[in-house]
Amino acid sequence: MTITDPTTLSDNIAALRILTPEAVRLRAHYFLDLARNDKLRNFGLREELLTNASDHVVGLLQTRFPDHKVPFHARWRHFVVDGLDRATPIFSDIENGFEKARAKFDLAITSVLLDAGAGTKWQYRDGTGHTSSRSEGLAMASLEMFANGQFSESKNDANANAEILFSLNEADLARAFQVTSDNPLTGLGGRAALLSALGKRVIEAPDYFPGKLPRPGNLFDYLLVKANNNILPAREILVALLLALGPIWPDRLSLGGLSLGDTWRHDQAKGDDIPDGYIPFHKLSQWLAYSLIEPLQDAGMKIVGVNDLTGLAEYRNGGLFVDYGIIAPKAPSILTDIHAPDSDVIIEWRALTVALLDNLAAKVRGKLELNEEQLPLASVLEAGSWAAGREIAQTKRSDGGSPIAIAADGTVF
Repeated sequence: MTITDPTTLSDNIAALRILTPEAVRLRAHYFLDLARNDKLRNFGLREELLTNASDHVVGLLQTRFPDHKVPFHARWRHFVVDGLDRATPIFSDIENGFEKARAKFDLAITSVLLDAGAGTKWQYRDGTGHTSSRSEGLAMASLEMFANGQFSESKNDANANAEILFSLNEADLARAFQVTSDNPLTGLGGRAALLSALGKRVIEAPDYFPGKLPRPGNLFDYLLVKANNNILPAREILVALLLALGPIWPDRLSLGGLSLGDTWRHDQAKGDDIPDGYIPFHKLSQWLAYSLIEPLQDAGMKIVGVNDLTGLAEYRNGGLFVDYGIIAPKAPSILTDIHAPDSDVIIEWRALTVALLDNLAAKVRGKLELNEEQLPLASVLEAGSWAAGREIAQTKRSDGGSPIAIAADGTVF
């Protein structure tokens, strides 16, 4: 069957609708409406408690950013340790602005793809002797791999060579991330496989990654062409990522010949122009999109429509709403069992998280008398819903982990 077959063409068009931030937001708010009418199987909703969560976020924002100038929730924030920016010096010798952007893309793409939850036991000791864990530890581990030339042909090159990425294996990553039996990293094999798949995809998809040296950073050149008079909508960054990187995700749904990435099936997912039964989140891809905005801006591009992207459906943001009682599990087992990413429990939780982040952001803006342009959703995440989720988790559980346990494989959470 070819793409010209009417059925396949229809499926292809449907898939392209799923691979958008609009689809994520529409489906998430549809599930929020189901919860408001008590029609979800696994969760109830106490939306009046959202005020308590928004107060927490406002308090953090005013403490961390008293001038209300909040950066985006991007990977670059995790490269700053004790006030010292560890990433910027790596690119200081690159004089060409476009080449610097490609190098920053190389780092952001590889680092974000390695960032799914680390678990509660893993730690990383960096070259300065500083020890960190979770996202910060993963950031430093991936940054030092990049800076040490472990993604490139030469230790002196600030880039990620696709052929090197393709050859990386689990043992390579275990050594670089200091993984031992006493320092286990959740989803190690999944992370290694994802980097290898990234290398393979870059080699095989020169339309998305044009250039003589096969590298993820060449996606910058693809986006450069997409811009109109140096103006690029943020949604175009995400759509490019979803199409360019779709095939790297393991064992995911596909439709019309296109991988749907972080998209799942739920029988209550209906409505609008999105195929029934599908609910997308695109969590890592959206965080990566947020992380690519700054390199694009530094290269002279104007990014518009940042609020078209959505909140991130992950356990820190989602945990904030569960721990404040806003998302209320209907059965005690939801908080004691371990759930697969494709389970109805996790899908419903993630959908409610995305929709409630929109509403949380509106409340935060209202309390601070700011508008969407002054405080985009990406800045609310950084200010932050994510940090508030971590803080309340530490008060609720000794390990500071998620209120709902997920069988993570290193490619979703």
